[in-house]
Amino acid sequence: MNQEPGAAVPASAALKLPFQLQDDEHVLLYARRHWVFFYGQLALIVLAGVVATIGVILIVLKTFGFDGLPGKAAGAVLILWALYWGIRAYFHWYRYQHDIWAVTNQRLVDSYKRHWFHHQMASADLVDVEDIRVVKSGFLNTVLNFGDVQCQTAGEVPNFILDGIPDPAKTLSVVDAARDAARRSLRGV
Repeated sequence: MNQEPGAAVPASAALKLPFQLQDDEHVLLYARRHWVFFYGQLALIVLAGVVATIGVILIVLKTFGFDGLPGKAAGAVLILWALYWGIRAYFHWYRYQHDIWAVTNQRLVDSYKRHWFHHQMASADLVDVEDIRVVKSGFLNTVLNFGDVQCQTAGEVPNFILDGIPDPAKTLSVVDAARDAARRSLRGV
């Protein structure tokens, strides 16, 4: 699916969810962290990798060049260094792509994968959500419209936090409306 990083996706879009939907459950909101979390850290990773690599290349060229055993060893180290930063950039992208929140008509789901062999998921029933609040603090949060949606629940995990989410007021509205609808359907109204 082609979308702006951090953007919420309409419920009608075909989603590859890391969890199974229950009977009569449909996605109301699907989101990941705001794009600033991805591109800001990615820029630092690329900058660290490129600047350090260029610096080492210049030092090696001035000292002994890439001829002979010391030059070949320095070249091998540079290749390993570039590979290291490439792998770091890949896993940064991977974590960003697999850190999602979904609001369905029945529950909130927070799914996070750090790497291929790690998956952490939390779910809270909407009827257990007691209080919801939005926290936007700071210049970037205000200007770029991202923040945290904090849901206090009656479940085992007392606080369910969707942090760094784009347009938190819209997310609050979706969660609030879905929670009210879930409670009405539970009462049979």
